[in-house]
Amino acid sequence: MGMKEIIKIAFAYIGIIVGAGLASGQEILQYYTSFGVLGTIGAIVATVLYMYTGWSLVWIGSRLKTISHKEAVYQMSGRVLGTVIDFIMIFTLFGVGVVMLAGAGSNLEQQFGLPNVTGVIIMSLLIIFVGMLNLDNVVRVIGSITPFLLLFVVLISVYSFITMDSSFAELDSYAKEQPSSLPNWLIAGINHASFNTAVGASMALVMGGASKSPKKAALGGLLGGLGIGVMILISHLAIFSKIEDVAHADLPMLTIVNEISPILGVIMAIVLFGMIFNTAMSMFYSFAARFVKRGTKKFNIFLIVTMIVAFVLSFVGFTDLVAWFYPLIGYLGLVLIIVLIITPFRIKKLQEHND
Repeated sequence: MGMKEIIKIAFAYIGIIVGAGLASGQEILQYYTSFGVLGTIGAIVATVLYMYTGWSLVWIGSRLKTISHKEAVYQMSGRVLGTVIDFIMIFTLFGVGVVMLAGAGSNLEQQFGLPNVTGVIIMSLLIIFVGMLNLDNVVRVIGSITPFLLLFVVLISVYSFITMDSSFAELDSYAKEQPSSLPNWLIAGINHASFNTAVGASMALVMGGASKSPKKAALGGLLGGLGIGVMILISHLAIFSKIEDVAHADLPMLTIVNEISPILGVIMAIVLFGMIFNTAMSMFYSFAARFVKRGTKKFNIFLIVTMIVAFVLSFVGFTDLVAWFYPLIGYLGLVLIIVLIITPFRIKKLQEHND
């Protein structure tokens, strides 16, 4: 136990949140880089929020021994607000799952020139297959892909700085021309953290519920939040310094890696596929767990039906889905962030009262 447990939770938490949009750089471009240099401050604001919500979610899950997000949400926020948050989370899980399927299609199309539908089919089948395993294995699979991605992000960023060929001012003005559906860097940073909290909440609560020690669980969440923040920061700087080359790519980070070396491009595409799988898996798994008991025949059937519906909806297109759908969830997720800030105090009070 101890450090190993903390790191396992941290990696899994990073894995859940760092899905297609973040790992590919598409989210970073829309949320941070499109505000130029100021996007960097937005990223720092987001990091602080990530650390707090990561700590809070896993800790609450561990304190309440959560099995699906449903009971935790109602205990945290009461009947009326609980219903609202429950609905937001169900909507988020399914919606982001669909966006991930679209991302899987984009990924294989951009790197290998395969028709979009190929990636979507492979991803859907993988989710059905792994979704029938038990939770511990699901968390293990998710956590195991994370270190590779962290390595790649650092590598890409270092390369981007070394080969930066324009001045900061030029890059800044070009970056600001990039479209963003968010009004300014501060709202973008908060919206991004709140969006991803809504994305990670369900699985983080379930993960915390499986952890024996609330303290270690919470540290894992905190460390995971920090990891996500650092990744956003260096990815933003990488995309910023290469903005002229990657502005119009579906997956900007993949474009930069291919510039370094086509072989690394292939590896990165596979790692990306893994990260997309992580998020998609967490989304659909938590979505199904919300309605049906895990590990039952019903669960498997529910999962298969869910995947068929998601498959059809994923053909709207990746970049459009990120631009329209993500900020919407971000605004909805603010409700959740406020509840997360209040809940730890409420749980402590309740438990002191019961002691």
